[in-house]
Formats: sequence, C-alpha cells, structure tokens
Amino acid sequence: MGKLQSKISFHTSKYRADDPVEETGPVRAVQQHSPVHANAVTCVAALKPDLCVSGGRDKVRYPSWRSGAVLWRFIGHEREVTKVTCALDSNRIFSASRDKMVMMWELHGTPGPSQHFPGHDLVVTGLAVSPDGSQLCTGSRDNTVCKWDTETGECLGRATISRNLVTHLCWVPGEPYIIQTSEDKTVRVWDSRGLQVAHTFPAKQHIQTCCDVSQDGRYCLSTSSGSAGEGGEATLWDLRQTRSRVCEYKGHFQTTTSCVFLPWGPALAPSIATSSYDSTVKVWDRDTGACLATLCLEGSGPLASLAVCDSSTLLCASFNSGIHVLQMSDGAGLVLEEVAVF
Repeated sequence: MGKLQSKISFHTSKYRADDPVEETGPVRAVQQHSPVHANAVTCVAALKPDLCVSGGRDKVRYPSWRSGAVLWRFIGHEREVTKVTCALDSNRIFSASRDKMVMMWELHGTPGPSQHFPGHDLVVTGLAVSPDGSQLCTGSRDNTVCKWDTETGECLGRATISRNLVTHLCWVPGEPYIIQTSEDKTVRVWDSRGLQVAHTFPAKQHIQTCCDVSQDGRYCLSTSSGSAGEGGEATLWDLRQTRSRVCEYKGHFQTTTSCVFLPWGPALAPSIATSSYDSTVKVWDRDTGACLATLCLEGSGPLASLAVCDSSTLLCASFNSGIHVLQMSDGAGLVLEEVAVF
C-alpha cells in the first residue's frame, strides 16, 4: 500500500480500458484553445463566473474556461502542484505541492504568494478551506492533518494517525467538519474545532482517492483505486446515518480519481459525476446508481480532476491534453459532450 499516490506515471497505455467504452451523446466539433499548461494538469477548481484555477508540473495557472486565455501565472512553488482550491466569494486561491508547501494567492495581486503554510514533511495531497475562508485544512503523505489561520499563517492544530496517507480533503458546507480520504482505504470525518476524528466509515477494499460533499451537507462521496475492472467505484455515504454506505457507482475500468455532486433542481434528478484513469467521465443517478451518460476523451490519457462550473458545465483536467470543457444537456436522455479544450 502507498504506491498509488507517491509517484504518478505519465505513460498512458497502462490505463486504457481493456473493454470498449460506450460513449453517449452526439459528436460535434471541439473548440481548440492554446494549452494552458505545457505538461499534465493534475488539478482544477472552478471560480465564478467563468474562471478557474489549475495546477500541474508547470505550477499554478488562472485561466478563463470560456476563452481558454491565461489571465495570470502564479510563481512560487518549486515542484509540481497537486491540489488547488479557493475560498468561497473571495479573491483567495490556495495551492499544495510536492515541494511540501501550501501557498495562498490573491487574485489580481502580485504573482507571488501572499501567505505560506510550511510544516508538512512530505508532499501535500489534501487541501480544504472553511466556508468563511478563515481557516485552511491540509493533509499529507506524512500521515498528518493540519489546521491553519489563513490571515496569519499560524498552525492552529496538527494531528497524526499512523498509516493515514491523505489523498484528499473537503470541507462540509456550513459545518465545522472535514471529510478526508486515505490510502489506508478509509474515509474519515474530522471535527475541525479540536482537530479530532469524529467518525470513520467502514474501510473499503481499495485506496480511497478523492471525496466531495453535497451542498446541503448531507452526503459525501469517495472514489476508489482500481485496475482491469476491479475496484474503481465511487461510494455515497450519508453523514447523518454513518454506519454503512448508501449507494455504489460501478463502471470505470481503472482508478476513479475525482467525484463531484452536480447541481440539481425540480426538473433534474440528483446526480454525480466521476472521472477515471480509463479516460472516461461518467454521470450517475445519485439515488439509483444508474449510469446516465459516459464520455470517453480520446487521447487524454488518465483524467485527474473534475470541477463544476455551473448547472450544465464541467471542467476535466487530463494528463495528456489539458483541460476539457464538458457540457450536459437533457432531452430524451442526458447527453454529455466535450465542447472545448485548453
């Protein structure tokens, strides 16, 4: 255990699905923009209304997902960026890196970081900011989770659990709780007030790679590593009834790397989206587990990260072909298609 996240391979042949993948939706011309990154894109987060922040081997970028234009390049990290996130309704961006450092950046400010958060001994692989933007939670392969004051950079708490190689963090909206996935195959719920584990879900069979929380704070998702059709599922957990999983979403052939809850309303059933090393993005019915749409991004290599832009648009970061803009539409059935790449 522990090899999945320690080194990412950029050779894509090993991730291709052995069985054919059925793609749904009409084929149309994809708008090609100049690449935002020169190398693999490891993470992406959406900003409002039409902006995003992304990270990779060539550090942090701040492009428009509508035009593909790079508005800013942030300079400071010495190695590959592993995670990016932003504070809600603010001009602050946070990034984590293999250089063991976490940094805060001010949009429309200077290219350099406005705050540093040193303290981890290994690559930082988890990053979550509180809903009010006052606190930051970070996690690392050094088995630690840390809490920080975003204004002062002061470390407010540090917790270490043996074998807890953190893979992802996300903050529960409106709550003092943080969800964390780990290479020890568990999903933990942390209480940020004392930085204590409030609950641990039953362990899965595979490394847990990513997590997300629904906007109402009721559910969380986690994704699993996998290969050759074994593993690779996403799992839905109820944060109020925490004894067992609610639903599983099976269909990816390789490691599932990212999961997001999709916006929904009276005309649209609750749904989620996942991306995988098998180069596919899938949309699922949240409650039944049925796969509603599959899109295969040919030539993209492994897919690393998803971000929700609005009620019909997703961003998908890939190792080989940049950031893909995906559009969802609902007619006779849900259609998922690629409309642009940058």
